[in-house]
Amino acid sequence: MDLLNTLVDKGLRRELPSREEALAVLATSDDELLDVVAAAGKVRRQWFGRRVKLNYLVNLKSGLCPEDCSYCSQRLGSKAEILKYTWLKPDEASKAAAAGVAGGAKRVCLVASGRGPTDRDVDRVSETIGAIKEQNEGVEVCACLGLLSEGQAERLRGAGADAYNHNLNTSEGTYGDITTTHTYADRVDTVQKAHAAGLSACSGLIAGMGESDEDLVDVVYSLRELDPDSVPVNFLIPFEGTPLAKEWNLTPQRCLRILAMVRFVCPDVEVRIAGGREVHLRSMQPLALHLANSIFLGDYLTSEGQAGKADLDMITDAGFEVEGTDQVTLPEHRGGPCGSEAEAACGSGAHAACGSGAGSACGSGGGCGSHEEAAKSPVAEVPEARTDLVAVRRRGAGTDLAPNA
Repeated sequence: MDLLNTLVDKGLRRELPSREEALAVLATSDDELLDVVAAAGKVRRQWFGRRVKLNYLVNLKSGLCPEDCSYCSQRLGSKAEILKYTWLKPDEASKAAAAGVAGGAKRVCLVASGRGPTDRDVDRVSETIGAIKEQNEGVEVCACLGLLSEGQAERLRGAGADAYNHNLNTSEGTYGDITTTHTYADRVDTVQKAHAAGLSACSGLIAGMGESDEDLVDVVYSLRELDPDSVPVNFLIPFEGTPLAKEWNLTPQRCLRILAMVRFVCPDVEVRIAGGREVHLRSMQPLALHLANSIFLGDYLTSEGQAGKADLDMITDAGFEVEGTDQVTLPEHRGGPCGSEAEAACGSGAHAACGSGAGSACGSGGGCGSHEEAAKSPVAEVPEARTDLVAVRRRGAGTDLAPNA
């Protein structure tokens, strides 16, 4: 396909595709799916080889959130029967993190429900970061605590945090339909605060909330503009007891197209398959490794993932390798060394990296011509709800049971 050849060429040069091209990826047919995966896989291998970075979540405080995010099982008014507990002590959180590191995780993500941290909460998390760093040499720590106030990102950075996660989740145009207790602009502001403090910014999206193709492209282009180092792609887990419990809109094929589109728009960033991969990708998970270079190991915040050993077996069986703590994830122009497969492009003076707002005239959405595929979006059959694949987490952090790692 001319479309895919064009997108591969742009991805290898870090050029921004046009919106029409991004929409055309989402509109490809099932007959073209393997071609789409193969094309995006060339871009993924150029910048990240066959390495897969493992991340591990520790839910520091579960449930009891005052925000009304419709997708979240921890939201205000949620009837989902999730674990609910207040802050883990630093030693408890460090013990949970150690299980993930022992399973191969290179980054530990510390998450707490709530609108945003108080200064006392930042002190508490800072102690936890120190405990984890002291006991696990070389591990990266990412904090995800909600909306940040002035000076809090700097304090987290001073405590040893490497990154901060705050997802945009959906397009600015539809954000008010998903959440009313804070705004899209609030989220953008927090990502910018993390950037300004010298933290590696991590920001992504949730697919499957009933959004259109245009909404998906909008949020991914907004992410490119924000220039995060990592982009988690979550697939909605429709928890019973939440407003989006009936939103079963995703097929494995749809998930792969979304990941491919993200890779083409943000070719040189860490694309992470996050929550919902087991529920929606199912047996197609190994194919997704050709698109993303990062996954979560084991369980999520309030739901269970597949066994950590199954994740490791999947990576090996698909011909990939777990990224070590001695390896830098990002290519040189984003702060890491050139891999053997990226040497030709690193430092070549090609177009600016994802999110810089530079790139070719195609980035304006109009310079490369239209693609008829975008107007022929196939009508997908609504998949059957797979509630049997949604398991509430009952082990690990906040319980007396061993974690899944």
